Amino acid sequence: MCEAIRVSSIQVADQTFVAAAPERVAAAIGSTSRWRMWWPDLRLTVGEDRGEKGIRWTVSGPVVGTMEVWLEAVLDGVIVHYFLHAEPTDPAQMRDLASQNRTRRVQGKAMSFEVKKELETGRAPGEPPH
Repeated sequence: MCEAIRVSSIQVADQTFVAAAPERVAAAIGSTSRWRMWWPDLRLTVGEDRGEKGIRWTVSGPVVGTMEVWLEAVLDGVIVHYFLHAEPTDPAQMRDLASQNRTRRVQGKAMSFEVKKELETGRAPGEPPH
């Protein structure tokens, strides 16, 4: 007999390349003061700080689940992989899961683009990272 596989209602997976050293990207993402700006309604608890490899959280608030930013060193930079697997805590939110998924995807993209802009400012295309 097969066991049922539980799939989260909110699933986000995204990636962005940042031309910067892994330790600089890790420092930018690991800054706890920024988490509230990127995910204002979520309470994040660090499950595992992986340093230059990223960070994993448990998430609570309007959604509960897990979130991760995995940093993969590639060429002269890092691919920032963003994952969120969560469930809404309010049953009424289950009616609009597409909107919930979009909101969380946009938050993740805003985080990665902010880090990209910050760390690549002043770098011309094709130049090595600062």
